[in-house]
Amino acid sequence: MIIKRDYFEELFVLEMANNHLGNLDRALKIVADFSKVVRFNNVRATIKLQLRDVENFIHSDFRDRKEIRYIKKTLDTKMSREHVATIIEEIRQSGCIPSATPFDEASVGFCEELELPLIKIASSDINDWFLIERIAKTRKPVIASSGGSSLKDTDDLVTFFANRNIPLALNHCVSLYPAEDTDLQMNQIDFLKNRYPHNTIGFSTHEYHDWETSMAIAYAKGARTFERHIDIETEGVTVSPYCSLPHQVDLWFKSFRRVKAMCGHPGTVKRTPPPEELKYLDALVRGAYAKKDLQKGHVLTEEDLYLAIPLQKGQASCREIMKGQSLLSDIKKDAPLIIDQIDSPYAYDDELKQQIYNRGI
Repeated sequence: MIIKRDYFEELFVLEMANNHLGNLDRALKIVADFSKVVRFNNVRATIKLQLRDVENFIHSDFRDRKEIRYIKKTLDTKMSREHVATIIEEIRQSGCIPSATPFDEASVGFCEELELPLIKIASSDINDWFLIERIAKTRKPVIASSGGSSLKDTDDLVTFFANRNIPLALNHCVSLYPAEDTDLQMNQIDFLKNRYPHNTIGFSTHEYHDWETSMAIAYAKGARTFERHIDIETEGVTVSPYCSLPHQVDLWFKSFRRVKAMCGHPGTVKRTPPPEELKYLDALVRGAYAKKDLQKGHVLTEEDLYLAIPLQKGQASCREIMKGQSLLSDIKKDAPLIIDQIDSPYAYDDELKQQIYNRGI
């Protein structure tokens, strides 16, 4: 079964990364705290892990090189397969979607064993074709971040998954941790939407001053899937500035709700004004009044009528009056010209006529 591209629509990716610190209890606490925020805000979210086959991911000659930050962090946060499986099951039970970023081919196989419905490609791996080929064999929907990529890298990735009919969402991402507001380059969302119109475009965000504003900008520009790193405060642990705590993700979700309401209808269709708006505008519309006594059969000219407020129920307005219309009945000076009194299309269309009778005072 092919999953539609809107699988990614309004999907929030909560990136646990290695913030479990190799501790199962901490991981489960992260899942519990953030799944509550997800349920409270009634959004669709995936909690995502990072998976590495640590024994083979790091060359044996370098396993003792703890001064290399990436090596140290990978070793310090290693988790057993059993613990990972426990976390994934907890994510499912919490009502969130489990997902992972595999960094090697063996970890892709582990994603299959865990029956994960979604796989993420990190910015660092957007041109790792050994890994990409293996991910494609799963036939799972994929989100890829484009941080640091060349245009050719991105084009090739999009073409690769399109040729295999595998759903792909492409995230605008600036791979700076944390990112300053001036680093965000939000206009790249416009670029990605224009260049890849058949792919869902998202925003993977690492800023640390204010991510409510960037949410509003990203949604307004057309991003429809959103990713942030998540963490919790525990004694002795420093939360990275680009990670969000549960109450901050709550604000992030609420910002999404506000901007979605503000943006309203999709940009592909004309909006339908609500009745309250139409009623307000109708009160500002001028109605047609007779300048003098007019007789049945008279053909109206500009000299016969004047326009003034208020618009009354059933009265023809400046929107309906046209030169050359004839009167169907007599009308007195200063009286409102009722739609039934003129020979016009509105007088013979019951639906349009009813709308005119429903407006005004």
